[in-house]
Amino acid sequence: MKYASEDQEGPAVEETAGSAASAPEHSERRAAAGAGHPAAPHDEQQGTRNKVARSILDHGPSTAAELALRLELTQAAVRRHLDALAAEGVVEPREKRVYGTRGRGRPARAFALTDCGRDAFDQAYDQLATEALRWIAQSAGGGEKGEAAVAAFARARLAAQAEGYRTEVEAAEPEARTEALAKALTADGYAATARSAPNPQLGEQLCQHHCPVAHVAEQYPQLCEAETEVFSRLLGTHVQRLATIAHGDGVCTTFVPKAGAGKAAHRTPRTTKTTTASASTAGRNPA
Repeated sequence: MKYASEDQEGPAVEETAGSAASAPEHSERRAAAGAGHPAAPHDEQQGTRNKVARSILDHGPSTAAELALRLELTQAAVRRHLDALAAEGVVEPREKRVYGTRGRGRPARAFALTDCGRDAFDQAYDQLATEALRWIAQSAGGGEKGEAAVAAFARARLAAQAEGYRTEVEAAEPEARTEALAKALTADGYAATARSAPNPQLGEQLCQHHCPVAHVAEQYPQLCEAETEVFSRLLGTHVQRLATIAHGDGVCTTFVPKAGAGKAAHRTPRTTKTTTASASTAGRNPA
């Protein structure tokens, strides 16, 4: 689920606070409001849930009564949406903090966004990462020195990440290590798979269908280069990066030669030279 700002949403038809209209009348109002542009009930509900989540983001933990007042909905309608958002892991109930003397009765529950709920809204992580790498490059003097500094950072970052994969890869049989690496990458959000290369006798391909840093890697291919180097060390063989999402390809594809395939294993359908990682291939499509 990905939320945008409220001004980008379509109108969400929902039971308003204080409404006493009969079901037929309510249906007629909905039909009139959407005349010519009927909205699916699911879309209407999702739009309202978006507004509920956005209101919590803007105002902090909120009770159903507070949300109903802000959004001009009934508390019953708000509670339905809160239940759905809680089931999706977007919000969670908390005991509302009371300042001063607490009255009688059970304290009201306030709903707060979870980490997952916050992540559903637009973030600026890519911009932050790009600016940080730009600062590293400039602080090192720019030019080749700056590029080298970014590469050093990328290697250090990937080296730490690789330690989490090493145990799984080394525990697998040699012929299953690419698959083990793919599973470890998938657990980190890369949606990776291992499959046979066009010529299975030569090797296989490690495919990453998602790249969390693709937008940053467009400007700093050193991230892809460092990743390719890490794959080579983990798998104990030279590998060849054939395509990257950062370059505009649909999938990040790395060729892994088959063990014992000899010199033929170092020839891929896309190039005649295999390297661990180089500025000419990593982060770019070498075709």
